[in-house]
Amino acid sequence: MCWLMNRDTFSGFHPLVNFMYFAAVLGFTMFLMHPVSIAISLVCAAVYALYLSGRAALKIGLLYMLPMLIFAGAISPLFNHRGATILAYLPNGNPVTLESIAFGFASAVVLLTVITWFACFNAVITSDKIIYLFGRIIPALSLILAMALRLVPRFRTQIKVISDAQKCIGREVSLRQGIKNLSILISWALENAIETADSMKARGYGLPGRTAFSLFSFHKRDFYALTFIFACSAVIIAGVATEVYRFRFFPTIRGNFYGFWTVLVFASYFALAALPLFVNLKEDFIWKRIESKI
Repeated sequence: MCWLMNRDTFSGFHPLVNFMYFAAVLGFTMFLMHPVSIAISLVCAAVYALYLSGRAALKIGLLYMLPMLIFAGAISPLFNHRGATILAYLPNGNPVTLESIAFGFASAVVLLTVITWFACFNAVITSDKIIYLFGRIIPALSLILAMALRLVPRFRTQIKVISDAQKCIGREVSLRQGIKNLSILISWALENAIETADSMKARGYGLPGRTAFSLFSFHKRDFYALTFIFACSAVIIAGVATEVYRFRFFPTIRGNFYGFWTVLVFASYFALAALPLFVNLKEDFIWKRIESKI
């Protein structure tokens, strides 16, 4: 869904930094329902996806994400009738409330934001990074996760190869031919899975004491980035403990928006979510400055 179109400096950080970042932003996005935190996460996820994939992310957002958001937000008042602010009544007599509409759109935005973050995760956290992080701890599960992340992109590439090969030998596109292409794809997938399993077994994958070559190394910038992620996460968790993120949709919409500590917590959330953007903007600025001196 997301491909590295631009030069993403953040993806060049240590895999532990990348993984901890996405674990933090995904966790906070899924569990914090305050409108400010939802808006921050959505904007940062969308901008990062645009930076990674450009027009592809914009096309997906307009064709799929936006209609899904409208549909999910519009259908919520049909099943949720809680709330004190009644706007209208349905033909069956159930009320349509402002609170149910707001809750429906907020839930839909959270869902789409999580999907967008996972798209960026799929672009940054490659299969070799997953095997590097979890290969020694949970070798079987790390291999399954790595193969699962590669599944859809490889299937898309292979079905195009199969379709082009069939066209070259004069077989026209039809429903019958499409079923044959799908059968070929499934056969290829099963054969590839057996070959991968035999190859990994022959190389001793998962055996105790097995070592693995890796190009990843932990640098000073990775230490600073990891410290920054932990520091921002600590402030956000402290904000949760002090009820900064307290917000309710029912029976009436009420929440916390003001105060120095509240602003500080939301600023920390923004700093965490926008970390890859800050890193990329800094590197782009340095690169352009170097180019201007040539």
